Amino acid sequence: MRRHDTGRRGFASDNYAGAHPEVLAAIADANGGHQVSYGADEYTARLVEVMRGHLGDGVEVFPVFNGTGANVTALTSVLPRWGAVVTTSTAHVHTDENGAPERIGGLKLLTVDTPDGKLTPELIDREAWGWGDEHRAQPLAVSITQTTELGTLYTVEEIRAIADHVHAKGMTLHMDGARMSNAAAALGVPLREFTSDAGVDVLSLGGTKNGTLYGEAVVVLTPGASDGVVYLRKLMMQLASKMRFVSAQLLALYEDDLYLRSAGHANAMAARLRAALEDLLARGEISGLSFSQPTQANGVFAVLDNAAADRIRESAGFYDWDRAAGEVRWMTAFDTTEADVDAFVSAIRHELAT
Repeated sequence: MRRHDTGRRGFASDNYAGAHPEVLAAIADANGGHQVSYGADEYTARLVEVMRGHLGDGVEVFPVFNGTGANVTALTSVLPRWGAVVTTSTAHVHTDENGAPERIGGLKLLTVDTPDGKLTPELIDREAWGWGDEHRAQPLAVSITQTTELGTLYTVEEIRAIADHVHAKGMTLHMDGARMSNAAAALGVPLREFTSDAGVDVLSLGGTKNGTLYGEAVVVLTPGASDGVVYLRKLMMQLASKMRFVSAQLLALYEDDLYLRSAGHANAMAARLRAALEDLLARGEISGLSFSQPTQANGVFAVLDNAAADRIRESAGFYDWDRAAGEVRWMTAFDTTEADVDAFVSAIRHELAT
């Protein structure tokens, strides 16, 4: 029995969206008969083939339950016990994983403030120092997010510059790819162009934010960069006994072009929202609204009065990003419709009308 209004959609998070119908169909298709457990199944084997087609021959693919598990397992696998990770102060591994990198992985996070959620070689150097100092956790990895937690996008050239800089210092580059499909759609390039070909060593492959019920994967792109993922996955409680159902979902996304279709649609809905509001501002029909970040994927970051935001929120849910600054985040998903966007714009216009 349904317990919620299935016609209601908001702008709080792409995690709020349900599973894509093609993903649900893939789970049902994988359900018949028996398959060997713990990843020795036909679906996982096929997933490895598919991801090697996307990311390069020889990459290793380890399906896991969720993004936190993927990030913590990936980062733990590239570091010794005394290692540390340089990342942004807004990174998901720092702000949204409840100490899992530290408590479960035993990692030290060295965070850097950035204006747009993106690292640069110069920003990395603020924390990439102190090698050989026994009093300091050794900075041996860098973690970037594509797209970032602020909705911004690394270009291929920016990632390659970071990778070259990191590798020259003997460090490893990890990418949190929770929204990498949105990046691929926005950049218009194959996945490998901004991952393996750009010098990323280990990848957290996204699924949930783009239509899976659950399931991500750790993908080792550079041979030898990661040690013992096959053991750490179990240690981190991320080894699914019925792994075929995780792999089947990721196959539904990545075997054909569903990952691009879904992410491209989400991006287009964010662009529609941004353009409509900018048009209202240009025509002087609304006031008291500005934008704090460029809209480059499926997130719109805006600034408005808190009381006005609370009233708008009654029509469609969304999160405060920084309430002290009046900053909010509006996210679109694979199932966001043009009608959803237009209705939300109308609610904002009603509240902010001049």
